[in-house]
Amino acid sequence: MNYVPDFSIVTDNWIVLMRGLWVTIQIWIPSIVIGLAGGFLLAQARLARSKVIRGTSLVYVELFRDTPVLIQLIWFFYAFPILIGVQLSPYAAALLGLTLNTSAYASEIFRGGIRSIHRGQMEGALAIGMTRAQAMRRVILPQVVKRMLPAFTNRTIEVAKMSSLASVISVHELMYQGRLLSSTYYRPFEILTAVAFIYFVLIYPGTFLAGRLEKHLARSN
Repeated sequence: MNYVPDFSIVTDNWIVLMRGLWVTIQIWIPSIVIGLAGGFLLAQARLARSKVIRGTSLVYVELFRDTPVLIQLIWFFYAFPILIGVQLSPYAAALLGLTLNTSAYASEIFRGGIRSIHRGQMEGALAIGMTRAQAMRRVILPQVVKRMLPAFTNRTIEVAKMSSLASVISVHELMYQGRLLSSTYYRPFEILTAVAFIYFVLIYPGTFLAGRLEKHLARSN
């Protein structure tokens, strides 16, 4: 093997990679924040008394959990505009797809956490005059948040990794910029190694935090 790695190509183009990293963060953070909020509302729908509401939310959850994320992103970019008559930008399609996917998974985390609390606590809160929303906020959620933290941390990590799929619909995030530089300079080893390293630096703190949380919760139980 006569190939001699030359990582100067990475340092010469670090601004391009950092620009891609910034777009990755712009996809990742909103997808998590909006997805968690949507997931909480969806969990409430999954626990509703109405069979219609429960059934509709179940279809939503299963649809996004049982189809590949890549298909979802491509569908929102190429097929969804046919239904609404408006062409979405690559960024908007990626953000929409990842947010809806995140909300589906987050809803199951919320639902599992809420159902882990004995129903008598909700009934007791209602009996002393609290509304259902007050009981959820003051009694149920404070108990389940710490149980759900490891799962939410892992979900955050997964969304960070899934954001790389947005490169397929030409979102100029980190993976897209890495592929572009690789094809421009014919140095895939150096460029893609650098891209992998940047993802590692971005994601590892979350992985480390998830591990520490699991150990801490295991000791406290």
